[in-house]
Amino acid sequence: MHLDLVTIVVPDYDEAVVFFRDVLGFRVVEDTPATTNDGRPKRWVVVRPPSGGTGFLLARADGADQAARVGDQTGGRVTFFLRVADFDAAYERLVSAGVELVGPVREEAYGTLQVFRDPFGNLWDLLSG
Repeated sequence: MHLDLVTIVVPDYDEAVVFFRDVLGFRVVEDTPATTNDGRPKRWVVVRPPSGGTGFLLARADGADQAARVGDQTGGRVTFFLRVADFDAAYERLVSAGVELVGPVREEAYGTLQVFRDPFGNLWDLLSG
């Protein structure tokens, strides 16, 4: 058993793809036209880290209730934890892309840590090793 996908609600598919692919270095493994349960067009967009593992289903917000949750799916807590082998290179990618960094780089018992905010408002931990 393994966790295959986690849904993240985003305002726009293409903006989300650019962030995950170009900033975080994820791979787009699927981008397929689909329809909602009531027949409206949507896309099935899946991104995964380059090493594989659990991916994200990028789900465009559908309606006011979902749109209100974009960027705050966990009530302001850090939502995602991205562990990387080369912290300095990943950090520089974030800085170069103009990603909002929240606080300074910190050394914790579990590794080097930088909190950042994605373009949609979600908080992430970038973690070493």
